[in-house]
Amino acid sequence: MGVFRFEHPDILYALLVIPLLAVIFWMMLRWKKRALEKYGERSVIGRLLPDVSKNRIVTKFVLLMLALVFLILGLSNPQVGSKLVEAERKGIDVVVALDVSNSMLAEDIKPNRLERAKQAISKLVDKMGNDRIGIVIFAGKAYTQLPITTDYSAAKLFLTTVSTKDVPTQGTAIGDAIDLAVKAFDDDTHSRAIIIITDGENHEDDAIKAAENAAAKGIRVYTIGMGLAEGAPIPVYDKYNRKVGYKKDRQGNTVITRLNESVLQQIAAAGKGIYVRANNTTTGLKKIYDNINKLEKTKFESKMFSDYESRFQYFIALSLVFLLIELLVFEKRPKWSKKVDLFNKKSWMYK
Repeated sequence: MGVFRFEHPDILYALLVIPLLAVIFWMMLRWKKRALEKYGERSVIGRLLPDVSKNRIVTKFVLLMLALVFLILGLSNPQVGSKLVEAERKGIDVVVALDVSNSMLAEDIKPNRLERAKQAISKLVDKMGNDRIGIVIFAGKAYTQLPITTDYSAAKLFLTTVSTKDVPTQGTAIGDAIDLAVKAFDDDTHSRAIIIITDGENHEDDAIKAAENAAAKGIRVYTIGMGLAEGAPIPVYDKYNRKVGYKKDRQGNTVITRLNESVLQQIAAAGKGIYVRANNTTTGLKKIYDNINKLEKTKFESKMFSDYESRFQYFIALSLVFLLIELLVFEKRPKWSKKVDLFNKKSWMYK
């Protein structure tokens, strides 16, 4: 049994214009009728316009609307999935845990630590072939942003929405993020890896112990340090997302956020992974992914409709047919057609 779908379903919203056009057409007919009535009696106007028929005008409009409907359907490209195939694939499961605490807004890495990390993850997704990816975000608490998936478009879409406002509790709970990432893996038969992207500041829980527990389950933990050694102030934004200054402590001094490189190195060592420090040239994510790719890729099977056949040509053809018919229908009866009364002879005023 096949599956029917539209390749570009957003185009179908254009069908909403059809009822609007119908209302405008009806209003135009009423206006035209009232305008003609001002010039005299219906019988007189009917004799003056013997070859104009309301039926013809309505028919032309209906044909145009049918042509438009089939054109919209064709542009959305209806497709039929003709085969259900079982594909054997080899890959690695990767969960990226991204720090979204306010310190990630520091601009020592341009444009800021968080945006640069998101850009790097997006490029990582582009490099993935058969690997599966999940996303966990964390600050003072960790949350699953995207479960393990091969839907790379969804991964990039979710990634664009990530911001420091997603986690209300401030902090850097790396251990909580590792524990949640471990739970995100749906089975233990695949090669698995966790990539922690953070500045490592405000370390609150036993992340080293969490990394050790993950490694004991065969999950490698890698860390990327976002930030430079000299550190940077934390920007403060108003509700309109305009920078209004920098975060200050209770004494009024500007807070400087610095990379906690030592703890990230220890986490990576405990998780049997590697640590890489990001800078303005590279985030180091490629280096880590190349290292992950050396792990044994695990086979897994997935069923999907892989062979979709487009049917847009039939709808475009029907649209052209209706458009051609509309062009052959005249509002006024041509002289050669007066012997053939397909439409009512009377003026549209009588309809």
